[in-house]
Amino acid sequence: MIVNKLRAWLRPLRIAFAKNSDGFLRDVSGVVHVGANAGQERYIYDDYGLNVLWVEPIPEVFTQLKANIRNLKNQLAVQALVTDLDDKEYVFHIANNNGASSSILDLKHHRDIWPSVDYTTTVKLKSTTLPSLLEREGIDASGYDALIMDTQGSELLVLRGSVPVLRHFKFIKTEVPDFESYEGCCQLSDMDSFLSEHGFKEFSRRKFASRAEGGSYFDVIYKRQS
Repeated sequence: MIVNKLRAWLRPLRIAFAKNSDGFLRDVSGVVHVGANAGQERYIYDDYGLNVLWVEPIPEVFTQLKANIRNLKNQLAVQALVTDLDDKEYVFHIANNNGASSSILDLKHHRDIWPSVDYTTTVKLKSTTLPSLLEREGIDASGYDALIMDTQGSELLVLRGSVPVLRHFKFIKTEVPDFESYEGCCQLSDMDSFLSEHGFKEFSRRKFASRAEGGSYFDVIYKRQS
């Protein structure tokens, strides 16, 4: 009861924040969130009444995610590593910040902004493409019209493997740097080029971190134009 009252009290604050940073959520009915971590945005999605498919690769974090969304209707979590290939084995590096900076890529200039973040262990995981994952889980892609990605440098791989279902998305939101934060990572120019080729145009951009040597991290939202 106390938790429910607290959630109700915080709801206007969450919606106000979402209007500033994620106002596009008012115009969608469902979200596929790849790179879920523990589902930190779950209450914002719930406030908007969205159908949510969370995708998280790390087994321990996935367990936490499932517990966090247990009492939220219309939110489903699946454990998977999404890239551009099916059944490819990757060495997945797990970071010491509850897995938030974990990636299939090695750290590079990421430490210039977050020097305390490091990898502590690895796990071998097999990948799937998003279309294959949806088919495996019996999920209709047309029920989700926004794709949100936070996969720490491999976002372009996620998109390349998702081409057959990109037409279902009105909006794509991604965290992306304009420098080599991870070895060989997707950068802002790569993201702009790929999504432009597939009918998406930048809708909004928010810078949330910068490095002294140059380069920044952004949350960027793209909107389908055709």
